[in-house]
Amino acid sequence: MIKIILPVGALLLSVALLQAGNGIQGTLLPIRASIEAFSTLSIALLGSTYFLGFIIGCIYGPKLVSVVGHIRVFAAMVALASATPLIHGLVAEPMLWWVLRVATGFSFAVLYVVIESWLNESATKETRGTIFAIYLVINMTMMTAGQLLLQIFDINGFELFAIASILVSISAMPVALSTAIAPKITPRVKTNLRKLYQISPAGVVGCLCVGASSGAFWALAPQYASLVGFDVSGIALFMSISVLAGAIAQLPIGLLSDRFDRRAVMAVVSGLSAITGAFIYISAGNDAIHPYTLAALWGFFTFPIYGLAAAHANDFAKPDQFVEVSGGLLLVYAFGAIIGPIVASQLMTLINAASLYGFTAAVQLFLVVFIMWRATRRDSVQPEHQIDYIDALEATQFTSSAIDEAIQEDLIEAAELSDIKKASD
Repeated sequence: MIKIILPVGALLLSVALLQAGNGIQGTLLPIRASIEAFSTLSIALLGSTYFLGFIIGCIYGPKLVSVVGHIRVFAAMVALASATPLIHGLVAEPMLWWVLRVATGFSFAVLYVVIESWLNESATKETRGTIFAIYLVINMTMMTAGQLLLQIFDINGFELFAIASILVSISAMPVALSTAIAPKITPRVKTNLRKLYQISPAGVVGCLCVGASSGAFWALAPQYASLVGFDVSGIALFMSISVLAGAIAQLPIGLLSDRFDRRAVMAVVSGLSAITGAFIYISAGNDAIHPYTLAALWGFFTFPIYGLAAAHANDFAKPDQFVEVSGGLLLVYAFGAIIGPIVASQLMTLINAASLYGFTAAVQLFLVVFIMWRATRRDSVQPEHQIDYIDALEATQFTSSAIDEAIQEDLIEAAELSDIKKASD
């Protein structure tokens, strides 16, 4: 184990520090926005704009890396990601915070491009699964640890913004001082969403739905918890329990899907997510089941859906399409995460705070119905012919550097034509 970790130890340490800093912001900003009297829509847009920046970073990050190199890009993005929380703490203005969230999403997406391509380059066929598992655990646990820091410091002060900035800043040190050789530039892969839907409609719709649900959760769950009576410590614990439950569920549910019809497993898990969300919506303010228990159940059934959808899509893809498919699904997830918070915020304003979970229940119920309809249109892949869940999930973690859209390719071609024309002139 130590021999596997040592070559990528510096990168994993950087990931831990980055995710701790990101975890603080994920819960801190919605709470502070609520304290500063931002509207529910304004708070929701903090989540949507983050994923908008994330999409932009996924599209243009590889090009940026190809121009100036991994280490320089990493240092530049750390500087940007470190500055944004400090500005949040200095100026409480919704429009400025939206711009800052775009910048944060962009910088973290590019940082993931660098880190994941580096990890992928350092891994071998024999060690990739172990490295991926460690990477996944670090992502979830350190994001949760960052959220729990909200219980220690005053939510109304500047300290938490400063700590988030410090954690992101020092994450550059392990990479900058590492003796590991920078990876080669990952070839760009054109993402064709129409073709992706033809390969796996259920996979695409599954990623879109879980993106909408998860995006709404990240943006608005802190406000929901506040409105139903949690203090700051309670909000941090509420968020952390949901995330940890989702992390715990990934492997057992994924391995279960290797043994049975994956589409059926996805439908069952989505249905249980819908039931849990509906129960939270109906029983808001009712202590029949403790809110932390419901938070754990919701996270347990909701967060694994992305991996199930990605694995199901790869069941129908050819081996040389895995990177393209996984990159496209990540893009679809981000689109869902932009739309979800906006719709959920409007429902929370028109109905009540628990409408956040009513929205997620409706989304997951739609996914169940869609999967059932697709089952009448195409037979599932038999379990013995399915791709291993771990292999599929690995691909989703190492494809942010491969996302590209036709518009990016067109822009590059246009630039090349312009250069040729100038040379001929």
